[in-house]
Amino acid sequence: MQENQEHDIHIGRAVRHHLERQGTSIAWLARQVECDQSNLCKHLQHPHVYPELLLKISLVLKIDFFSLYSDFISKQGKNSLI
Repeated sequence: MQENQEHDIHIGRAVRHHLERQGTSIAWLARQVECDQSNLCKHLQHPHVYPELLLKISLVLKIDFFSLYSDFISKQGKNSLI
């Protein structure tokens, strides 16, 4: 599947956005997911986050970040994913 820049999902940006909306710091999140703060910052600068880390973040923030991928897949239709 080819990547299309206009449709890329930037999970790191989405996580940071929700942190800001909740008034929560990256330092707090890092403690909750048991990750070094500087390491977490590096992860969140990237469009993709390891699934294990994203699961921890989703559980802590009570937001299903995986749904961004599911929504994208649904919008693409079944035939375009083959």
